[in-house]
Amino acid sequence: MFFILSKILGFFTLPSDIAATLAALGVLLLFTRFKRFGRALATLGVVLLVVAGLTPLGNALMLPLEQRFPPWDPSRGAPTGIIVLGGAIGPEISAARGTPDLNESAERITAVAALARRYPAARIIYSGGNARLVLVGGIEADYAVDLFESLGIPRARIETERQSRNTIENAELSKALAKPKPGERWLLVTSAYHMPRSIGVFRRVGFPVEAYPVDWRTRGPIDLAIPFESITAGLRRTDTAVHEWIGLFAYWLSGRTSALFPAP
Repeated sequence: MFFILSKILGFFTLPSDIAATLAALGVLLLFTRFKRFGRALATLGVVLLVVAGLTPLGNALMLPLEQRFPPWDPSRGAPTGIIVLGGAIGPEISAARGTPDLNESAERITAVAALARRYPAARIIYSGGNARLVLVGGIEADYAVDLFESLGIPRARIETERQSRNTIENAELSKALAKPKPGERWLLVTSAYHMPRSIGVFRRVGFPVEAYPVDWRTRGPIDLAIPFESITAGLRRTDTAVHEWIGLFAYWLSGRTSALFPAP
């Protein structure tokens, strides 16, 4: 139920969807006796689209998420295992085209491949099923195995968790598969902006992991002063950041994370 509710509510909490809905509703009201109210809604929708799409708002929201956990320090030695969260592969297009479809989070795959070569004794777990509410067409973990093999990682080294649809299930099912023992060190590989929520959930289920953030979307504070070159790029960044902040709050409110904004 939490998964279904989160998917439905997710549509109504993204800035781009809110702005477009306000603008469209406003235009429709222009042809009714609520013309003045419609004009106000349409104006508000357009202003929100411009602010979220062209100003550095998306970067301002993204930066605290990405800066929360620093890059992993390898000086402590080799890890016992590596867990990578799904989200880098589009299972529907992969299933339709018969080949792995990578998106902008592809560094989750390439980073783990490099770690696997560096630490040949480390276990590797890919956690990812299909997060779509409808039109389910494939399992992400299945295509990840093919990708890792093409990058020189033997198929036998890859353990897959194929059922998870969100971060909660990632943590619960990965723990069941890994069966971590006291004293073991496990790395968690996911996008830097998603790391705070991921670490909080893994801590809540009793699986201590070390953050290995990848896939940064910002260069740092310098991006707070630079507007986006297109509205679509800015809206995408703002939507991603807002989705993550809302996810942090919802997980904390429902007791699914160890803290509102988990820290190292």
